Amino acid sequence: MTRLRAPWRGFRLGLLAFPAMVLASVLITSYSLVANVVGILLVPPVLMLTRGLMDVYRDLIGRWSGVRIERPYLPDPAEEREGFAGVWDRFVRLSSDPATWRDLAWLLADPIVVLFTAALPFYLIAYGIWGFGLAAGMGGVIAGLGGTDYYGFVPVNGDYANDPTRIGFTIVLATVFTVAGFLSGPKLLGVYGRWGRLLLGPTERSRLALRVQHLTETRSEAVDASAAELRRIERDLHDGAQARLVAMGMTLGAIEHLLDKDPAKARLLLAETRQSSAKALNELRDLVRGIHPPVLADRGVADAVKAIALDHPLKVEVDTDLPGRPHPPVESAAFFAVSEILTNAAKHSGADRVWIDLRYEDGMLRITVTDDGRGGATFEGGTGLRGIERRIGTFDGVLALNSPPGGPTIVTLELPCELSSPRT
Repeated sequence: MTRLRAPWRGFRLGLLAFPAMVLASVLITSYSLVANVVGILLVPPVLMLTRGLMDVYRDLIGRWSGVRIERPYLPDPAEEREGFAGVWDRFVRLSSDPATWRDLAWLLADPIVVLFTAALPFYLIAYGIWGFGLAAGMGGVIAGLGGTDYYGFVPVNGDYANDPTRIGFTIVLATVFTVAGFLSGPKLLGVYGRWGRLLLGPTERSRLALRVQHLTETRSEAVDASAAELRRIERDLHDGAQARLVAMGMTLGAIEHLLDKDPAKARLLLAETRQSSAKALNELRDLVRGIHPPVLADRGVADAVKAIALDHPLKVEVDTDLPGRPHPPVESAAFFAVSEILTNAAKHSGADRVWIDLRYEDGMLRITVTDDGRGGATFEGGTGLRGIERRIGTFDGVLALNSPPGGPTIVTLELPCELSSPRT
């Protein structure tokens, strides 16, 4: 199927050369007018249109060739000046971005490059079909009208329609061109993808700037999440164990006064105090499990996930392949992410079974949670997936969701990490 689709996809990528050539002309014209100030006003919006087209290229190349290309542009500043000063700042910022000139190089070169890479298989197939058409009768029509044409090295003129040798050569060449087009499609699409990554991908400068921006955002989110977690712990302690301990202190004070006057009443209050102490201890244990479950600290994330699977209301199957343990912060993030996903499955999915696959590959802790529910899950609607994404984003982790209507729902987590040795 890939060989059948690749030539058509390459042709569609070739069609983008037409808006690319138009934008290249407009962009060069805009820069030529900078001395007249008009260019300063025109360049930023034209560059935004260019970046939009480049995003289309990146998306199509990533989906069709399998070569993923990151967006390379330097981040926008937090604040910009108003008026013409802001326009000037934007012009300078966009023009000084290395990705801008790489985009221009793409606009100028790609209309030629695409013809010899991604789009070439389509034209080989089209030329092959034309050869079959010539052999089927079009060649005789051209020769009969006095025309002269060549198909490869075969002349199409004179008595072509009555020359089986030339018709035979035409069919052979047409077959070669058609087969070559289908066979070369995927490979030339891959070559085009690597060409796209060369010019449309980020430079080291932009990659570093984007990395700094990402770390700044995730640090801020981590600080907010930590503050919210501390508030939750404080609230749970204040409303739960702390209130019970205060009540126990008051009850013990009453018992102290009743020991001589009413021993029976004192014994009754002691029994109630013992029950309150047990409840307070259970609440403290639940609170500790919510902060960092003991099984996670003692046995690792694989066994901790198996433990929550045993207590889950749905039937959960867990398959793990971890030769070691990730660092504790990564383990904690992965565990609570899986716990939240399982909670969502029980509340919203309508599923009967859940499958969890947890393994370590290529420097990544990969976790896949699949349920057989009704599907239709999104990042919106209070499902908590956005919170999970922010939690693992602190560790440069990513979350992918695939939940078509009717199911199944597949949530995939990837967290880059190193594993400690099993002995450690």
